[in-house]
Amino acid sequence: MSLTALHPKGWPAPRGYANGLMGDGRLVILGGQVGWDTQGQFAEGFVAQTRQALRNILTVMAEAGGRAEHIARLTWYVTDITEYRESLAELGPAYRSVMGRHFPAMTLVQVVALVEPEAKVEIEATAILPP
Repeated sequence: MSLTALHPKGWPAPRGYANGLMGDGRLVILGGQVGWDTQGQFAEGFVAQTRQALRNILTVMAEAGGRAEHIARLTWYVTDITEYRESLAELGPAYRSVMGRHFPAMTLVQVVALVEPEAKVEIEATAILPP
C-alpha cells in the first residue's frame, strides 16, 4: 500500500509538504508529541525539540506497525513562528534525518502556549497503514 499525492493541475509544486494524500487501509491517529525523551527531559532548542517530537511520532507509529511513509498528515503547533522561520535552514536536514524524504500534508500554526511549559513545538500525526 502506498499513499497517493493529491496535486491539482496548474498548482505550484509544494516544497517540503504535500497538498493532500489518499490511501486505503487502517487509520492511525496520534496525539500531539513534544520534544522530550523517555525520561521527560526536553531537548535543547527548537530544532532539537522538533527532531525529538518526530522521533516520538515514529515510536508511537511503530506500536501500530507503521513507519514514516504511512503518515498522511502532520499538524505542527509552534510557540514562536519567528523562531520556526529562522530555523528553516537547520530544520530541513533535521526533518529528513528522521522522516526521510516523506513529505505528508502539513499544517503549521503558532499558538500562545503548549501544555508543557518547556515545549516549543508539538506535532500531531494521522497515518494510513496497509490493511
